[in-house]
Amino acid sequence: MRFLFALFIAVPIVEMVVLIQVGQQIGALWTIALVLLTAFIGINLLRHQGLATLSRATWRIQSGQIPAKEMLEGILLAVGGALLLTPGFITDAIGFLLLVPFTRQFFASRLMGRFKAFSSANGAAGSFGPQGFGQGGFNSDESIIDGDFEAPKDAQPRDKIE
Repeated sequence: MRFLFALFIAVPIVEMVVLIQVGQQIGALWTIALVLLTAFIGINLLRHQGLATLSRATWRIQSGQIPAKEMLEGILLAVGGALLLTPGFITDAIGFLLLVPFTRQFFASRLMGRFKAFSSANGAAGSFGPQGFGQGGFNSDESIIDGDFEAPKDAQPRDKIE
C-alpha cells in the first residue's frame, strides 16, 4: 500500500520534470503537440489491439476454453490506454509497452504464472475443464440427490410481515 502511495506521489513529479525538460529543449507548443500525438496514436493502437484480443477471447469461448490470458490482456490494455491518456512521456512509454502485443503477452504470461502460484499456494487448485469445475467435473460429489419440490396448496403467502 505504501508503494502505491509513493508511486502516486513520485510519478506526477517525475512527469512534470520530464515535460519541463522537453519543453525547454523543443518548445512548449511542440511538447504539447507531442503529448497529443502520443495520445492519438495510443487510442488507435488500443482500439486495434482491443478488437484483436476480443476476437481471440471469443474464439476461445466458442471452443470451450476459458479466455483467462485474453482477459488479463484486456486488463493490461485498459491500463495501457489509461497511461497513454495521462499526459507525460514516462506514462506514455509504459502505456505503449502494454499495447504492443509482444510485451503485453510477456507481462500477461508472467502475471498468469504469479496467479497460478498464488492460487495453488492458497488451496484453490480446482479448475474448469471439459467436465466442469474441479477435478471430476460437476457431478464429482456422489451425495447429491436430485428431487422435486411442490408448495402446499393451502400455504399462506409469506411476503407480508404480520
